[in-house]
Amino acid sequence: MGVRNKRPRQDNYSVNHKGRKSGKKIEHAIGHFKKLQTRLAFEGETLWLKNAVEIVMKKFKKYSINPNKI
Repeated sequence: MGVRNKRPRQDNYSVNHKGRKSGKKIEHAIGHFKKLQTRLAFEGETLWLKNAVEIVMKKFKKYSINPNKI
């Protein structure tokens, strides 16, 4: 049965890990950025959109993605 007081290693993985367990984090971040850009063009710069773009930019920095090449 195993010891139950150990941490579940199969569930823990790094957010900036680009390997097999990362799934589609990078693709989703890029898609989210594109969606935010279209909303910025339509709605203008609101506080919510400004904060959302800031979060996406932090993800890009974490994943080492250059937003100018998207």
